[in-house]
Order: sequence, then structure tokens, then C-alpha cells
Amino acid sequence: MYESHTRRIGQLIFDNEAVAKTSDFTMGLEIEMQRVDEDGNLSLEPYPSAIGDEKTNPWITNDFLETMAEMVTPSAQHALDAMHYLYVINNTLRSALAPGELLWPLSMPPRLPKDKTKLRLAKMGPKKEAYLKEWAKRHGYSQGIPCGAHINLSIDQHIIELVLNAFPERFNSEREVWNYLYTILAQGFVRYRWLLTYLYGASPIVEENYFEPGKELPHPIRSVRQSQYGFGTKFTGDFTNLDRYIARIEEGVKAGILTSDYEFHGPVRFKGNTDLKKLPEHGIEYLELRMLDLDPSSSVGVRTGTLRFIRLLASYLIMQPPLKENEVEEMLVTADKMNEVVAEENPQATCRYQAKARAVLKSLERYANQIQLGPEYSEVLEDLEDRVENPLTTPSAKLLNYVKDGSLTEYALRRAKRYQQAAQETIHPFKGFEDGRIYTADELRKELTL
Repeated sequence: MYESHTRRIGQLIFDNEAVAKTSDFTMGLEIEMQRVDEDGNLSLEPYPSAIGDEKTNPWITNDFLETMAEMVTPSAQHALDAMHYLYVINNTLRSALAPGELLWPLSMPPRLPKDKTKLRLAKMGPKKEAYLKEWAKRHGYSQGIPCGAHINLSIDQHIIELVLNAFPERFNSEREVWNYLYTILAQGFVRYRWLLTYLYGASPIVEENYFEPGKELPHPIRSVRQSQYGFGTKFTGDFTNLDRYIARIEEGVKAGILTSDYEFHGPVRFKGNTDLKKLPEHGIEYLELRMLDLDPSSSVGVRTGTLRFIRLLASYLIMQPPLKENEVEEMLVTADKMNEVVAEENPQATCRYQAKARAVLKSLERYANQIQLGPEYSEVLEDLEDRVENPLTTPSAKLLNYVKDGSLTEYALRRAKRYQQAAQETIHPFKGFEDGRIYTADELRKELTL
């Protein structure tokens, strides 16, 4: 009975073309970048005063280090709107930087000091600073520094209502539908994380002093950030269902592996109530996808085509039946292993899972044609199919062309200066944060579209 329901839910969404319109998933972006000086060292300048207070401005803040700026957009119904918000906020930050300051365009940090305890942790108030100190003590500074592009993905309300109205015997409330559909999406994104690492990995090497002496990588890899050498605590989440997701994190805290539930930095996170225990009754409001390296070919760290692909993949995944509960754990452990294989491959080598990648993209292409998505989606898929057939066209492999004396510093600074100059030529940069005003999402959307 349960399985027939799950198949029918996907079919219902498909039959109603409920995900065919581009507005059916809203997206918010969180982009992290390090502030550096013109020589490629982490900046010694304070947090820019022209963008308000780092403790209270939710739209431009910092994370882990005082130099690690994080730009957050309000949610948007279209990829182009999300990118517009990001460009304006990115320009606002750039116009507030001190003379000579730049934003480092790579996920892996610039050269670090030999004594990493000299790095300045983010000034986010006593409680957060104590947490950051404890984290650095446990894991070392390097693992907190890689930057990425996070996508916050939420399902449009009309899909929730469609499923609830069609299956009143299966779901008692909108909250139950949210939790069910977000779990399917989370499982799908974790399952195909390896593919995103192949297509978008852009961190083939690290700069000086990231690794301790003698622990350096023997050769470039596809994505240091997405590998075991990259960001965060190596703690595997459980995406079988929401209750098990919470229980696994609580076990990690109890065992002392995590300092708090906030420390769970899996490739996907369920987001809603900030109190993890209240998430089941409150309901999952959106997914935070944390699987993308910064794209250094874009001044804002991500491209519109990438957002379109994520939206297409989400649309495809939401209509698949969920994994059987007793199979989820094993499947996702396998997916983690596949991701590690892909992340650690030589960027110029054919992916071990090339045939599988080809098959997934073919399914997505067929699906996009079925729901009659526009040419912009066909163009994205054609580009990604090229990447699967020819690894030299992947972002990481392209970056290897710019490595000089084992470093990407010259390339990164050239890009950073170009992006900074372009931002400074903006005629009317947004200056609304200067007086310390705290905007709601609706207020900021309105300001950014004026």
C-alpha cells in the first residue's frame, strides 16, 4: 500500500505538470569568499563598516574566520532573480572593501600563516566565538576555511497542497507532506552528490600551509573541498526520515563527535526551526545543499546555468519513489564512497562512473523534453554532457592550466582584481546596509529590484 502511494505521488506531480514551471522551487543563495590583500594573503582589515554589523546583518555576515565573508540572498522564484540579488549584494560587499582588498574566487583558501592560531576567528559574540574556538581546537583551522556555494531550496506551496488534497488518507497535514517530499529530495541529492562533484568540482590543489608538513596531496584531485581533506567534520547523517536524521545528529553530540547539533555540516541539511528537536512538529521548510565549490569563472562564485541544473535535478528527484527505509542507509553509504572516489580522481582523467553519469544526464534530458522545458535547459545539459565525455572541459581540469609553481595564486589574483574593478564601475551600488538597518526578506527583495 505504502509503495503504491509513493509511486502515485510522483505520478500526480508529473501529471499536473506541477514542477514544469520554473517557479515551483524557490532558491536562496549563500556564497562564502575570503577577503584577501593584493599579494594573496588573508586580509588584516576589519569587517567593512559600510555593510552594517557582522553580528546583526543577516545578508552579509562572516563565518569561521573574520575574513570569511558570506553573502546571503532572499529566496527567489527564478534562477535569474536569485542571481540578480546575488550580484547586487556581491557588489555591495566589494564596494565596501578597504583599498587594496579583494575577494578570493577559489574555494580553497589563499596561502595561510605557518602558525594558524594567528588566524582571526569571526567576531560573532561570546557564545559563537567559544564554539568556533572549540571547533578549531578539535579539527584544526584548515578544515573550517574552505568556502563554497550553498543553495537553499524550497518546494512551492501549491505542490504541497496538491499532494495533501490527493492523498488525505496518507498525510494528516501540510507539515507531513513537507517532511516527506524534502526527505525524498535529500536522499536524491546525497545519492547523486558524486555527479555534482564531477561536474562542478573546482578545487584541484591547495595553497601553502593548508596541510601540515608531510601531509600534502601527491597530485591534484578533482575537488579537495568535497573530499575527506576538505571542509568540516567527517560525520555521516541519516536521511532515512526526519526522526532518524535528528537521532543521528543527537547521537553524534552525545558521543562527543559533534560539539553541538549546529556542527552537522552534511552535504544536505534539513532547515526549519533552529531548535533541532522542534523540527518534526514545526516541519522542514527548505533544504540547504552544500555540495558546490565556488566557480572562479564567475565573479559571484556560481553561474545561472548551475542553478538551472540544480532546479532540474530537484524537479526530477521529487517525482521518484523514495528508497525503501531499510535500504536508505546502505545506499547513502555507497553514495558517500562514490563521492570520495570522484573527488580524489585526477581532474584530467575519465571519471570511474562515466557510464553512470552519462545515463543520469540522458534521463534528465528525456525528462526535460517531456515537461517541455525551454532551450536554456537544453544548453545546460549539452554543456554538462561534454564535461562527462571530456574531463578536460571540467572546471578542475581547466584550472590546472593556470597552476604555476604548484599554486593558483597568480590566476586567483588576476580574476579577483578583474571582478573588483568591474564592481567599482557599478554606477549605483546598493548602500542600504550603511546605517545598520536590518531588512526583512521582503524589504530587501523590493530594494534590490528598484
